[in-house]
Amino acid sequence: MYLVESKGGAIGCMLLSLFFLGTWPAVLTLLERRGRLPQHTYLDYTVTNLLAAVIIAFTFGEIRAGTPEAPNFLQQLSQDNWSSVLFAMVGGVVLSLGNLATQYAWAFVGLSVTEVVTSSITVVIGTTMNYFLDDRINRAEILFPGVGCFLIAVCFGSAVHASNAADNRRKLTNLPGNGKMDTRAIDVYDGMTANEGPKDVENGNGSTDKAKIGTADFLVEVENRRSIKVFGRSAILGLSITFFAGFCFSLFSPAFNLATNDQWHTLKKGVPHLSVYTAFFYFSVSCFVVAIILNISFLYRPVLNLPKTSFKAYLNDWNGRGWALLAGFLCGFGNGLQFMGGQAAGYAAADAVQALPLVSTFWGVLIFGEYRRSSRRTYVLLFAMLFMFIAAVGVLMASSGHRK
Repeated sequence: MYLVESKGGAIGCMLLSLFFLGTWPAVLTLLERRGRLPQHTYLDYTVTNLLAAVIIAFTFGEIRAGTPEAPNFLQQLSQDNWSSVLFAMVGGVVLSLGNLATQYAWAFVGLSVTEVVTSSITVVIGTTMNYFLDDRINRAEILFPGVGCFLIAVCFGSAVHASNAADNRRKLTNLPGNGKMDTRAIDVYDGMTANEGPKDVENGNGSTDKAKIGTADFLVEVENRRSIKVFGRSAILGLSITFFAGFCFSLFSPAFNLATNDQWHTLKKGVPHLSVYTAFFYFSVSCFVVAIILNISFLYRPVLNLPKTSFKAYLNDWNGRGWALLAGFLCGFGNGLQFMGGQAAGYAAADAVQALPLVSTFWGVLIFGEYRRSSRRTYVLLFAMLFMFIAAVGVLMASSGHRK
């Protein structure tokens, strides 16, 4: 079994995890904006997310010979360690619920703001819990100022969202140059869909005229093309989904911490702790089961006025399937790397990957044109948010300890 033993190796795992976990949300958001049903996308994503855990277990979990104190993955499957297994599976359940909620929150609140809010909740609750579960191996005088940096970044993120929303409203209510009201935009903003017609799942409604990114026409095109219609919906609904997701995310890392380190002494005497690879396997299995059950039920009983579909329709929907499968791998390997780094340097420090909005915001600007043609105020606030997140990453990584 391979173990990350150095602080440098742990930080390397965290940085790679940060990139993976910040990228997969952008991939799923891309598919939703192209019109693919989130139920179909999430079912594909779930398969490769579990496959990533299996690959990690049979590679890193089987490298080198196991010992009685640190058995390999296959050896642990037959041991009496079910109390720790249950903690790992609880972590998988809450992560699955959080991920499922965020795929709807991205549509309502936006990729950048959703990731900022959920990450901040995770840091404030989850990092504090991990600090005490890890017997305070992280340096509190560094760790908690890092948490404070996240909170400041959240304030800036909220201001970015408010400023950008005001910019978009101005775009939707006024045509550039002549000051006239754009009735098409207002119709959509009030919950009506303009330019209705046959819609291709991958390419939207098939319109050949592409609006310039950041304009009112562009915002209307996105709404017409996407699978989850958001204009005219209550902002409270999107924020409620986002806060629920953040609460779920704040619990999965402490649950995994308990599964691998048995701080509550639930294992029988002589039974070794779960390795990070065995715990991650059980964690991913429970995540897979919950996701399959909920998303198959959503095929036939969809939420948020999405169209009803079927399992057969899902199997036949190959538009964007490759991207969804890629997202599952990115998330699976990202979580695995986070846990590998956390086992070595402390799970509180590994929560530095919750700075993933840095990566998500980059993809949001690059791929989706977020904040294009926005006001100077929005750009200043965006820069301030990103600066504080960079500071938060550095401070939390600097707080890394070493597990004895």
